[in-house]
Amino acid sequence: MQLLAIAVGGALGALLRFGVSEGVHSAFGRSFPYGTLTVNVIGSLLIGLLYVMFNERFELTGPWRALMLVGVLGAFTTFSTFSMETLELIEKGDFAASILNVVLNISLSVFAAWIGVIVGRSI
Repeated sequence: MQLLAIAVGGALGALLRFGVSEGVHSAFGRSFPYGTLTVNVIGSLLIGLLYVMFNERFELTGPWRALMLVGVLGAFTTFSTFSMETLELIEKGDFAASILNVVLNISLSVFAAWIGVIVGRSI
C-alpha cells in the first residue's frame, strides 16, 4: 500500500511541478530558472509545514505520510533540475547567474522550510 501511495503521490507531484514551473516561466520568461526556484521554495515551505503536522500534531504515518512527503513533495521539488540548470548557466559562461541560482535556491528553500515549521507549530 505504501508503494502505491508513493507512486500516486509522485505522479501528482510531477504534474504539479510541471504546471507551476510552466506557469512561472510564462510569467517571467526563461532567461533564469525561475520555475525551478519557485517549486524548490514552495516545496521546502510545504515539507516544513507537513513535517510538523505529521510528526508533532497528528502523528500521521504509513501511506498518507508516504503519499505526501515522499511522493508528492519528492516529485514536486526539483533538486536534480536545479543542478542541471546551474551547470547549463556555468557552461554558457553566465557565472553570476549560476551563483545567484545556487544562493537563492538554497537560502530561500531553507528559509521557507523554517517558515513552514514555524507555521506548523503555531497551528
